[in-house]
Amino acid sequence: MSYRAAGEVAVVGAGIGGLVLALELHDAGIPCRIYEAVPEIRPLGVGINILPHATRILARLGLTDALARVAVTTRESVFFNRFGQLIHREPAGRYAGNEHPQFSVHRGDLQQVLLDAVRERLGPDAVRLDHRCTGVSQDRGGVRLHVQRSSDRTPLPDVPAAVAVGCDGIHSAVRAQLHPGEGEPRYSGVNMWRGVTVAPPVLTGASMIRAGWLSHGKLVVYPIRRDVDGHGNQLVNWVAELETPRHSRRDWGRRGRIEDFVGAFADWHFDWLDVPALLRGTEQVLEYPMVDQDPLPRWTFGRVTLLGDAAHPMVPRGSNGAGQAILDAAALRRCLCADDDPERALRAYEEERLPATARVVHTNRSTPPDIILREVWARTGDRPFARVEDVIGPDELAAISRRYAEATGHTSGRTGS
Repeated sequence: MSYRAAGEVAVVGAGIGGLVLALELHDAGIPCRIYEAVPEIRPLGVGINILPHATRILARLGLTDALARVAVTTRESVFFNRFGQLIHREPAGRYAGNEHPQFSVHRGDLQQVLLDAVRERLGPDAVRLDHRCTGVSQDRGGVRLHVQRSSDRTPLPDVPAAVAVGCDGIHSAVRAQLHPGEGEPRYSGVNMWRGVTVAPPVLTGASMIRAGWLSHGKLVVYPIRRDVDGHGNQLVNWVAELETPRHSRRDWGRRGRIEDFVGAFADWHFDWLDVPALLRGTEQVLEYPMVDQDPLPRWTFGRVTLLGDAAHPMVPRGSNGAGQAILDAAALRRCLCADDDPERALRAYEEERLPATARVVHTNRSTPPDIILREVWARTGDRPFARVEDVIGPDELAAISRRYAEATGHTSGRTGS
C-alpha cells in the first residue's frame, strides 16, 4: 500500500479502542504506534461487559484465553423490580447460542490484556507514554502529531505519520480540533455511581442483574473477577442510577459519596441479595453523569479520523461503549486493507461506522435493554405484582431484547436461538 511507505499510523490514546486498533493493524501488516498521554498506565475504572459481537473480534486476534483467565463468562441477563421480583431472565453469550462469549471484566484487566499483547507483538516501544496529543496538522504527504509531556507540558518533537486516528476518549483533543465549539455534552437527567465490592456469588455467580427504575433507584450488578480471596468470593461490580437535576463534569475518575444515593436502596433486602450491604462494602465510589453527545456529521478530515468514545460518546447503557470501539477498530483495519489511498479508506470507514454508531447512541437514549424495567414500572404504578405475566408477556419481553440486539449489531454472532 502506498501509504505504508509514507510512515506509520499514529494511534492517539492507549484505551481499549486504541489498543485493539494497534493489534488489528499489526495483524494486517500495517505499521503503527500508540501515543498515550499518561506517564503510567494503571488498572483504573470498574467493570464493563464485552458482548459477543466484540469478543468475536478479540477471538480473531487470539485473545480469548487471556480474557477468560481474568474475566467472568456471563451466563444470563436478569431483570427485577425494586421489590426483588423477577421480571425476565434470558441467557447471554454462548449460553444464548452465540459462537463467542460475553465477558464481564474489570476495565483495568481488559486494558492490561490488550496492552500486554501490543507490547509482545509490536515491541516494547509500541506505546509511547507521557505523549499528550495537543493537535494535528496535515498536508498531502501525511500528518504531524503535535505532542507534549503531560507531566510538565514540555513540547516534544512533532510525530510524522501517514494517518492519525483519535482514540483519545471523551475529552478528545483530536475531536475538539476537528469540531471546535461543539458545546457541552447532553445530560440525560440521570446520575450514576459505581463501585466494586468483594462479595459472595449472586444468583448463578455469572448473572448480569438489572433492577428497579430510575425514578426511585435503578441498580446494575455483575461479577468481574472470580474467587478473589480463596474462599469463593467474587469482585462484584455495581452501578446505582438515579434521576437527579444535579451533575458534575464527566470524569471517569471522579470520586462520589455513598450518602448521595444509598438512601434510595435502603429497603432493598432480598433473599438473593442485600443491596445496602453490597453498596456499603465498596472501598471507593465513582460518580459519573449519564451523558452523551449528538452524532457528528463527519469523523474524517483528510488523513485524520476518530474512533471509539472520541467519535461517538454514548450513554453507558446496554454494555456497548467498549464494544463499539472494538467494532470501529476492525472496520478501520478492513478499510485500510481494501484501499491504498488513505483518504478514501478513512472515508469508507466513516461511511460504515458513523451511521451504525449513531443508531446505538439514539437507541441508548430511547430504548436500551433496561426499557423492560420502565415498562413494568409504568404498568404496575411502581407496585409489586402477583404474576409478571399479567403485566407483560414473554413475547413482548423477548421482542424488546431482540430490537436492541439488532440495533447494536449484537445478533451477528448468533449460531442459534
